[in-house]
This record gives sequence, C-alpha cells and structure tokens, in this order.
Amino acid sequence: MLNTITIMGRLCADPELRKTSNDISICTFRIAVARDYTRDGEERETDFFDVVAWRSTAEFLQRYFTKGRMIILTGRLQARNWYDRDNNKRVSIEIIAESVYFADSSREDGSGAA
Repeated sequence: MLNTITIMGRLCADPELRKTSNDISICTFRIAVARDYTRDGEERETDFFDVVAWRSTAEFLQRYFTKGRMIILTGRLQARNWYDRDNNKRVSIEIIAESVYFADSSREDGSGAA
C-alpha cells in the first residue's frame, strides 16, 4: 500500500501548538492551495487542507512558520471519524505532516531553511 502526499501552499493562520496529556507536541494548521487550471474569465479556485504535525516537526512549525508563509510538506492522508452535536457521524480527511520545508524566501525574522 502507498499513502504519500507532497503539497505546497500558504498557511491560512499561525500554527497552533498544544501538548497531549503525555506531553507530546501536536500542531494543527490549515493551508490554502491554489489550483493551476482556470477557465477563461473565471477566477482561480483554491482548496483548503487541514494539517497535523507531531513532536519535533510540530515544534519547528510553531517556531518558524506564520500566517501567509509558503510551505512544502510531505506526509500521508488520514481519515478521522467523529460525531457532531446532533450525533451524526462525520469524517475529516487530514494531512499528517512528516517533513516540512520553507517554500518562500526568508523573512525579516532571519529564518531560512531548516
């Protein structure tokens, strides 16, 4: 089986870092990915993806990435089942980030590539 994704987009907001009860870092964020193809007279469409990173990758993201930064990440897709307030079963598809890279030039904070 193969479950690998490589994607490039812009962060929609600053990554949020939390800790599990076992003190493991987890970071969640959303990226916007513009589609390459547009029809004449139409605006380019954008897709939005939820991303989750764990441990040192999560801490790296929270430290060096901010809203608007371009990011390249590799990882895998994961389906997560959950129930809403009305007890309806829902499914969320998330990207589990394994490696992250800067896709834009460094900003005034001095962070370049890692």
